[in-house]
Amino acid sequence: MEKKQVEAITARDVDFAQWFTDVVKKAELIDYSSVKGMFILRPYGYAIWENMQAVLDAEFKKLGHENVYMPMLIPESLLQKEKDHVEGFAPECAWVTYGGSEKLEERLCIRPTSETLFCEHYANIIHSYRDLPKLYNQWCSVLRWEKTSRPFLRHREFLWQEGHTMHATAEEAMEETVRMLNCYADFCENVLAMPVVRGVKTEKEKFKGAEKTYTVECMMHDKKALQAGTSHYFGDGFAKAFGITFTDKNNQQAYPHQTSWGVSTRLIGGIIMTHGDDNGLILPPRIAPTQVMVIPVAQHKSGVLEAAGALRSRLANAGFRVKMDESEQSFGWKAAEYEMRGVPLRLEIGPKDMEKGQCCIARRDTGEKTFVPLDQVEETVGRLLDEVHQNMYDRAKQNLEDNTYEAQTLEEVKTIVNSKGGFVKTKWCGELACELKMKEEAGVSSRCMPLSQSGTEGVCPVCGKPCTTDIYWGVAY
Repeated sequence: MEKKQVEAITARDVDFAQWFTDVVKKAELIDYSSVKGMFILRPYGYAIWENMQAVLDAEFKKLGHENVYMPMLIPESLLQKEKDHVEGFAPECAWVTYGGSEKLEERLCIRPTSETLFCEHYANIIHSYRDLPKLYNQWCSVLRWEKTSRPFLRHREFLWQEGHTMHATAEEAMEETVRMLNCYADFCENVLAMPVVRGVKTEKEKFKGAEKTYTVECMMHDKKALQAGTSHYFGDGFAKAFGITFTDKNNQQAYPHQTSWGVSTRLIGGIIMTHGDDNGLILPPRIAPTQVMVIPVAQHKSGVLEAAGALRSRLANAGFRVKMDESEQSFGWKAAEYEMRGVPLRLEIGPKDMEKGQCCIARRDTGEKTFVPLDQVEETVGRLLDEVHQNMYDRAKQNLEDNTYEAQTLEEVKTIVNSKGGFVKTKWCGELACELKMKEEAGVSSRCMPLSQSGTEGVCPVCGKPCTTDIYWGVAY
């Protein structure tokens, strides 16, 4: 049983939901506002998002994408142009009906997503195959009038990025859709230390207006699923609805093919629920606002603050995100505080360390302490940060593997879900009726049909028909 250091945090395995809320409050990631479902991202929480944004933005630009910014208001007539799309978002739309004291002639929707705005713009700027592809991305907030809310996981207003691209052919658009899915999967695994299942959503679960939706699904510590990111292939449906045409290489009029893809601040919730423990956050080193916290021990003694400050400067010059706490709080308070905030490494130096020409580095993920010669600090910190990332990933991967089960019948699925939780992998015939019955009787939704299919034949657990498609089921956030 691990020793609990922070009494204000509910034990994770006693009440996971309360533990999550305690962590986001205690670590000062979020505060509640006077509007239900709208949260304040505090500096520490926003700094995590900024680091995630910086990594993703650089990756998008490597792939040729450009950032743009669209208006936040959508005329109702524009939103109505794509029938399936508007029906999917209608229950969550918030409307502006007055401008100042005057009633507007047409209602304006506060953007729940921006497909229609991009399409209107693309219709004005795409004329020839030479104008394609258009690889645009937007960083913004969106508004969806959710009935229930939870920090990071379900906000009425949340931050995200939404990519919207146009291509001359269906093949190019499909390549883009899969490329961005893999971009998200690599980001989750190589930056956030969150292993993913890459797959395709069922017809029922796909994005409204899309022909195909790809997803990366992650398993949280409590064995529930989190949809971490999605990438959609729209075909030419939006182009036809919005009259977007171009002259192709054969001098013929054609419709471009479209994609859309996005991730949001719910990924921060995923980080917390994947990696945190009873003492608070454990942040992946590659997005942690502070990678190393330097704590002077017995800082009132001669030379200690100077020695600690010198280490901080060296690490900063080496490119690490580092801070030093020289406040008058006790060492014990500082150690517990930065453990709770999930700082990957804590570097301690005091009079005895100075005499020995060393410092002590403590890992947040394991609590392990290492004494390091002062001339090896930069090298050791770099190595330890990589080791922390890998250990975090390995632990999360083990959780995913240990809690993924196979079943052949509906009764087996129900037994697994009720007694163990996690993901259940079965065959599926592809029928909506079977998908709905699985939800009704086993309480699970389809998470995805994995891209990596076994190719073996089995039977649908609901209707018993022979089939070959593998599918994952689970309880999702």
